[in-house]
Amino acid sequence: MNAHARGIAFFVIAACVCLGIGFGTHAQTPSSQKEAVVSKHATGTFEVKVTPQTAEDSSQHATLGRMSLDKQFHGDLQGESKGQMLTARTAVEGSAGYVAIERVSGVLHGRSGTFVLQHTGTMNRGALQLSITVVPDSGTDQLAGLAGTMSITMAEGKHSYDFTYTLPRTP
Repeated sequence: MNAHARGIAFFVIAACVCLGIGFGTHAQTPSSQKEAVVSKHATGTFEVKVTPQTAEDSSQHATLGRMSLDKQFHGDLQGESKGQMLTARTAVEGSAGYVAIERVSGVLHGRSGTFVLQHTGTMNRGALQLSITVVPDSGTDQLAGLAGTMSITMAEGKHSYDFTYTLPRTP
């Protein structure tokens, strides 16, 4: 693995090791929508495979990276996701940033469908700030109307998630 790939792998691992800071959001239902909303909490584990992608532009600066993401979720969310991540690292050890989008497909507390998660992460000399949010109106099928935030942790080599979300009540 070259120095660039090691640097990106370090950032991805560091982002998983540190606690994700979930920025609390409360879904606001438009007044025109009369459905009752249920707040829920989901927890579980996941495995992630991060694969570096080759730069399309050979003149791309060595501190930028692009990765594909493949995850398997277990626990209250059973499913998989596929996504893309863009990363940037700096010459200062422990300072980097990433953005990612992943489409999750599965069953959340018995309701099936898909939704999209948007990640924004920065590491300032080792201090991580991470926001993972459901993209508004990305839920499909029984997950239509899903809103929420997710945080991730890594302990003893295992990844886990903590997902606070809202969904319209089922009829």
